[in-house]
Amino acid sequence: MVQLAGPAGRRCGLGESALAFPSLRSKRGRSQRRQQLHALMGTMDFKTDPSAVTINLLLIVRPEETARKEKGQSEGQTGGSRSAGLQDDGNGNSTSQPPQERDRTGRQVSREPCKQTQAVTSYSNEGTQVTVEIHRKDTTPPRFKLSFGKGSQRLPGLRGLDNKGFQRTEGPRPPEAKDLHAYPWDKSSLKSMAVDLQQFEKLDAYALKVDVKNSVEELVKALLKLARTDLEKVRAIWMWICHHIEYDIVGYHNKSQRLSKPIDVLQRGKSVCEGYAGLFQQMCSIAGIQCMKLSGYSKGYGYKMGKTFTGDSDHAWNAVYLEGRWHLLDSTWGSGHVDDAFTKFTFRYNEFYFLTHPALFINNHFPDNSNWQLLKPTLTLKDFEKNMVPNSNFYTLGLLAAHPETAVIQTVNGKASVSVDCRSATLFMFELNGTDEHSFMTLKKHGMKLDIYPQKTGSHKLQVFAKPYKSSEGVYNHVLEYVIECKSVDKATRFPKALSQPVGPSWFTELQGFLRPSHRDPIIHTNDGRCSVTFTLGKDISILAELHPDNSSATEVIRQRHIMQIHHGNQTELKIHLPHAGNFVLKIYAKKKSDPGNYTYIFNYLITCLNTEVKWPAFPQYYSNWAEGYEILEPLSGLLPANRNIQFKLKIHGIAKVLVLADDTYTLTQNRGYWEGTCNTSGCREVFVTVQENANRKVYTQLLKYEVETQ
Repeated sequence: MVQLAGPAGRRCGLGESALAFPSLRSKRGRSQRRQQLHALMGTMDFKTDPSAVTINLLLIVRPEETARKEKGQSEGQTGGSRSAGLQDDGNGNSTSQPPQERDRTGRQVSREPCKQTQAVTSYSNEGTQVTVEIHRKDTTPPRFKLSFGKGSQRLPGLRGLDNKGFQRTEGPRPPEAKDLHAYPWDKSSLKSMAVDLQQFEKLDAYALKVDVKNSVEELVKALLKLARTDLEKVRAIWMWICHHIEYDIVGYHNKSQRLSKPIDVLQRGKSVCEGYAGLFQQMCSIAGIQCMKLSGYSKGYGYKMGKTFTGDSDHAWNAVYLEGRWHLLDSTWGSGHVDDAFTKFTFRYNEFYFLTHPALFINNHFPDNSNWQLLKPTLTLKDFEKNMVPNSNFYTLGLLAAHPETAVIQTVNGKASVSVDCRSATLFMFELNGTDEHSFMTLKKHGMKLDIYPQKTGSHKLQVFAKPYKSSEGVYNHVLEYVIECKSVDKATRFPKALSQPVGPSWFTELQGFLRPSHRDPIIHTNDGRCSVTFTLGKDISILAELHPDNSSATEVIRQRHIMQIHHGNQTELKIHLPHAGNFVLKIYAKKKSDPGNYTYIFNYLITCLNTEVKWPAFPQYYSNWAEGYEILEPLSGLLPANRNIQFKLKIHGIAKVLVLADDTYTLTQNRGYWEGTCNTSGCREVFVTVQENANRKVYTQLLKYEVETQ
């Protein structure tokens, strides 16, 4: 039964019986027709204004079989009514061809015209003809269309004001060619239309303060006091719902307690997605905005990677018609979130789901009718199921793309790789099954790359987090998630536990003052166990470097004495001699020279050596008076052979005298800026290098300590 409200507020209904229309070609027929309308709809007061047109609509919805049987009779009686078999093409044209439609899998299906559209013709005074098309719900987005016969004019009431002061809306138009967006996202905007959020500040603040819950009409009337354009009306409605309606946790778990009628949602202040979308639709309708409530599958709470969607839809959202195009939004997801246990809802406004670009909206919203994707071409359900799910944080943080695009990644020879592109400097972290081990992440100028080496076969959960570099908050936001399917383990690739992510130099290390690194690759390979890394340091930077092995906890000797710092002006060299073969982490810390506090970790390298014959001793032990700018040319080894003459060559400036203390005392002489000489290691176990800073004072300070091999 279809019900219509008359001018006086009375409602009339047409039941199962059909009404035979008299011929309207004569005055007698028109008079009988008017009498029948009055009998059904009550007394109508026709407008006397010659510029106004009043139309009384009588909608007859018949079963399809009845409609086909009476088709010929109906055409004969109306003498020119529209055929039920004609289909609108979305641009105002009619065609007798069966419309092509896509099902959920993306395949095109054809439906018989008589099963899609019913056209019912009615008349008002002055001979104006109106045709009403009624489309089935599961056809191309349902529409309600009015067409006028000869001599008619556009009804002023369709976009004018009703008796409550609100604009009446035309029937929803389906998406047209101009509504469809090229896929994929062009990265120019997160929205489907130009929106200046700063211009909404006053409107948003006002909408949040409106407190009307007695009726939907009164609420809309209050909200629209500051809204001038259709966009502002939609914005005010959106902001109010997102900040005043909470998700109904109890209703989600218990359908019998679930309320979804707009007035119930308004007065109770809570609902599930169906209620959010229904209230939004009604408020837009009252405000004169074309709005559709859509349903489909979603990748929201409870979604698991690789899930196959079957059965009924699980989510509802809206589409609004603004500036000649359809736009998508989800007030449920815009209002907040629930906890992992789905027991508590928290208001947390999310701007991302307001007029979201269709190519981003499709990441987690798949409508029952593929036309409502607003994409060209549309995505199939199979592709929707397998695609990875970047959440709203991904885009609001300025991230642009992630590779691969599939949610489930298969390892190749025990390895899987993920990369992210971004607009600006962004820091990343990740968790593979809750840790950052067995992976290797590097930062690049506009993103990051991550190589994963699972240590067990099977499924592994990978989560990626990010935050802007300039953000004052130290919080990383979850942006991406994958499932890594590992069929075989790469046993040859192992990373030390001390390895910190990301690895290697990057734009971040440059911002910390480490410029022009000699090794831009995060991995340094050495065959003989020796290597050196150089940087140009910014002003007032002091660094500390440590070496960490992969097979055991690092001793102080390995951490510090297998690295030698050499300074040449603003350039610093780290000379490394590995104690044995294997994988090592070179960790670099820094602080301001003027800062008495602790060093801060900056970055690290991975150093690898496969030569099992490598066995370098530590460098000599330094004492606190060893100053920046001092340098050892020889001997570099901290372990000297016994009973040998050892040649010394040191670069030490600003001192008066250098002595080498062994079993005897040896004086080094200055030659072209270097202190040179020899000492004999017979009869001693340790050798010290001491200096006299002032020739007038016979005070010597220890700078270096060497050990002598035992016989």
